[in-house]
Amino acid sequence: MKPDETPMFDPSLLQEVDWSQNTATFSPMNPGEGLVLRPLCTADLNKGFFKASAYCLELEHNPRYIRMVQAKSWTLKKHFEGFPTDSNFELKTTELPPLNNGEVLLEALFISVDPYMRIASKRLKEGDRMMGEQVARVVESKNPAFPAGTIVVALSGWTSHSISDGNGLRKLPAEWPDKLPLSLALGTVGMPGLTAYFGLLDICGVKGGETVMVNAAAGAVGSVVGQIAKLKGCKVVGAAGSDEKVAYLKKLGFDVAFNYKTVKSLEEALRMASPDGYDCYFDNVGGEFSNTVISQMKTFGRIAICGAISQYNRTGPCPQGPPPEVVIYQQLRMEGFIVTRWQGDVRQKALTDLMNWVSEGKIQYHEYMLEGFEKMPAAFMGMLKGENLGKAIVKA
Repeated sequence: MKPDETPMFDPSLLQEVDWSQNTATFSPMNPGEGLVLRPLCTADLNKGFFKASAYCLELEHNPRYIRMVQAKSWTLKKHFEGFPTDSNFELKTTELPPLNNGEVLLEALFISVDPYMRIASKRLKEGDRMMGEQVARVVESKNPAFPAGTIVVALSGWTSHSISDGNGLRKLPAEWPDKLPLSLALGTVGMPGLTAYFGLLDICGVKGGETVMVNAAAGAVGSVVGQIAKLKGCKVVGAAGSDEKVAYLKKLGFDVAFNYKTVKSLEEALRMASPDGYDCYFDNVGGEFSNTVISQMKTFGRIAICGAISQYNRTGPCPQGPPPEVVIYQQLRMEGFIVTRWQGDVRQKALTDLMNWVSEGKIQYHEYMLEGFEKMPAAFMGMLKGENLGKAIVKA
């Protein structure tokens, strides 16, 4: 473009100006196509305005194109000792490079916080980004498998923007109903729902007419466990940590629900809920709570060990497990598991089942939603304290 020509651009598209680089970034006019205004007159820039005869436009395919995307990320500043605090986290901002062929730029829409992160963080180095799933939108793409606008579930962690080569990205099912919020892909129709599904149906092998006990029953996993068990014709007993959560469990159709923090005796509460004992136990809590439940299991009872949230923040030694004689003479089967065991067709069938059950109103859900990327640590710590009813999620 000659200096005396007026370029065709819409000033309302202007996003930001980097005075040090003498560049201004424009919002894309078409998916995947960016425009950069390059001033040709530094003097005018220093005065704080652009002169029509002093700049030109360049398209994204120009190798000199600069896309300035600032990614905000929460990192592990210091490993946890006991319960996490704000001092364990640090918010960092980095500028992402231009995309290479085969890559996509993701913008987080919803980010998950889950109990497993408390333990999995031990594998991180201080300064690493916190891990986790997010529902993200592809905002720029050089990968034909994921065009701009595609909604994906990504293991990008606690970050506002990220670059992916496409490996590990999962598109939402094509049949995803418009009436279902996208955030459900992090909850009931995502990892927590799958955990409930496989833990109950595969690990416990639950059958109609059996009695199922689940703790942390008002959480993202426990609430789905109870509802699937009811769909399969079981009696369901759930324990939660507040009267509000107990009321929610009864609304979901649990046969018995109680507040484990206010009962005089957990042993007695369990016995009253099911005098004949329990066929299946879905354990999210661990510790003494689980020892008490296991002592009331029926012969050939099955126990799916999903989590031990009561122990994740301990600073002392781990408490003893259930009495060996109970496990032996009741011939119990206990199995720990993580949901990544199930892949391929069985995983897809489970997602379809969960999606259909939610769409048909057979499974209800509740989301504990915090808005704002800056709320990530607060959402994580609140979830560990049990403040959430249902799935804890941050809207980025």
